[in-house]
Amino acid sequence: MPPADGRSPIRGGPGENAPSVASLSPGRRAWRRFRRNRLGYWSLVIFSLLVVFSLFAEVLSNDRPLIVNYKGEFYFPLLKDYSEKTFDGDFETPTDYLDPFIKGKLSQDGNWAVYPPNPYGARTINYFAREPNPSAPSRDNLFGTDDRGRDLLAQLIYGFRLSVLFGLALTVIGVVIGVITGAIQGYAGGKTDLIFQRLMEIWGSMPELYLLIIFSAVFAPSVALLLFLLSLFGWMGLSDYVRAEFLRNRQMDYVRAARALGVSNLQIMWRHILPNSLTPVVTFLPFRMSAAILALTSLDFLGLGVPPGTPSLGELLNQGKANIDAWWISISTFAVLVVTLLLLTFMGDALRDALDPRKADAS
Repeated sequence: MPPADGRSPIRGGPGENAPSVASLSPGRRAWRRFRRNRLGYWSLVIFSLLVVFSLFAEVLSNDRPLIVNYKGEFYFPLLKDYSEKTFDGDFETPTDYLDPFIKGKLSQDGNWAVYPPNPYGARTINYFAREPNPSAPSRDNLFGTDDRGRDLLAQLIYGFRLSVLFGLALTVIGVVIGVITGAIQGYAGGKTDLIFQRLMEIWGSMPELYLLIIFSAVFAPSVALLLFLLSLFGWMGLSDYVRAEFLRNRQMDYVRAARALGVSNLQIMWRHILPNSLTPVVTFLPFRMSAAILALTSLDFLGLGVPPGTPSLGELLNQGKANIDAWWISISTFAVLVVTLLLLTFMGDALRDALDPRKADAS
């Protein structure tokens, strides 16, 4: 018998309020497909955690304590420099918190200090190492030291952060320029498209490596200069994809209807065509970021990248080549680079499958 309130016995079950696949937005359907790809999903989780941890590199790896309590007063060396005389030293120079004398002062008579998990910074040289540099992994330096006496674990943490932030910045700049140029070419077509294509062919034929060598010889090396030079060429690949999408979508009925209603060309491009052309853009991001990280690593390996002394994976690989016996330098750096690129590749494959319109959602 039906219920007394007249409701159907089929309705009201546990799945009544669950949205059907057909009622989900395209973005949520793509996210469902992405999550079903376990390798890509967990690659995104792991990569995100690594990036978040690297953003707090100063808290995880630093030669300064996070907080010091000395003679009843609190000090925060991460935020402010203190001279040795603050802790009853002999000089006005900034305090070396790895000095055994300072360590003794901070640990006696009720004083205490909280150090980061890895008590070495990006440029910290361990002058109190027990072995000559580069030294093998030990209790003092878990991953060993490089040929300058710097802690290798700190170099990897800071070098990973530099690579990821550089790759992200280069990817964002390339996406912005590539989307703008590709949209103009694809939507305008005709002579505008022809002129842009010829200019891109001329610009793309320029020797990028030679330009980097020339600018590195003329200007002082810096991350900003390297980012600017690589941004000059990093947008052309994406521009071709966006151009093809705009050429295809501008002939669709919804674009013709928008034109008939008097919608401006800029609004048609921004509000109608671009949202339907984002699949190659989003799929392109992880692979473009991988290429940017590899470009930075390669240039640093050749000595054309960031300024000397800046922690980078390319410099560590170069040190590993110069110090074959110091196997810990090459192996650890290579492992960080391979894991980073693998995570980005798995994410890119998952994104490509999730945004493929031919993929049907499981019921």
